[in-house]
Amino acid sequence: MDIEKIYDKLYRFVYFKIHDRETAEDITQETFLRYMKRYGDDKGYNMKLMYTIARNLCVDEFRKKTPIPLPENYPLEQEVQHENILEKMIIDEALASLSVTEKEMLLLRYMNDESVATISELYHCSRFSTYRTIKGAIIKFRDFLEVKGQDE
Repeated sequence: MDIEKIYDKLYRFVYFKIHDRETAEDITQETFLRYMKRYGDDKGYNMKLMYTIARNLCVDEFRKKTPIPLPENYPLEQEVQHENILEKMIIDEALASLSVTEKEMLLLRYMNDESVATISELYHCSRFSTYRTIKGAIIKFRDFLEVKGQDE
């Protein structure tokens, strides 16, 4: 696999967890450094190991930081449309209704295009269980959006 594709996949995975561009870049680079130091590149890149390293670095990052609360009167950019804010809020709510594992599996499967086999290895469960979890998360996400769409 091309190293740029691997970097992009890891970066998306980390950014999804961290929500900060610079920190996500640092963690992605640190993931590569730790992987290379420990395993080299003799056998190619083992994505399961790289995702595990990245996840652990994200946990370390969360332990270091304390969240800074946003003030009530935080100014928004003028060009942001009201509908876009509402859509984003609904999607964020729908994502919040999913478990961390469900969100990660959806990201790995559909954003990073990882196989169900790779995801099942990463989470130490069967492929059937992984497929069922992903399918359940999609249904839960879709149902949440349909309910919110009917409310408005």
